[in-house]
Amino acid sequence: MGKHSIDVAACPCCAHRTGGGTCPVCFWTDDGSTDKDADIPRGGPNGDLSLSHARLNYAIYGASHPRYQDVVRPPRPEEMP
Repeated sequence: MGKHSIDVAACPCCAHRTGGGTCPVCFWTDDGSTDKDADIPRGGPNGDLSLSHARLNYAIYGASHPRYQDVVRPPRPEEMP
C-alpha cells in the first residue's frame, strides 16, 4: 500500500500503537491487564488504577491519570489505531 507498516503493540488504555511499556500518549504502563480483568487494579506501576478507570481518565483528561496531563504527548500519525 506504499505505507511502511510495522506491527507495533497497541496500548491497552488509549489504543495507540506505542509498543508497550509506558505509553507516551497516555502514560499507562502495560501491566498485562486486558478487557477481561479491566476493572481490577493490579498495583505495580499503575498503583490502584484499573485499566477501566485509566481508559475513562484518558477520555476525560487525555492521560491515564490527571497527574500525567503535563507529561503525555499527542499520538503521532503512525501510532493511530
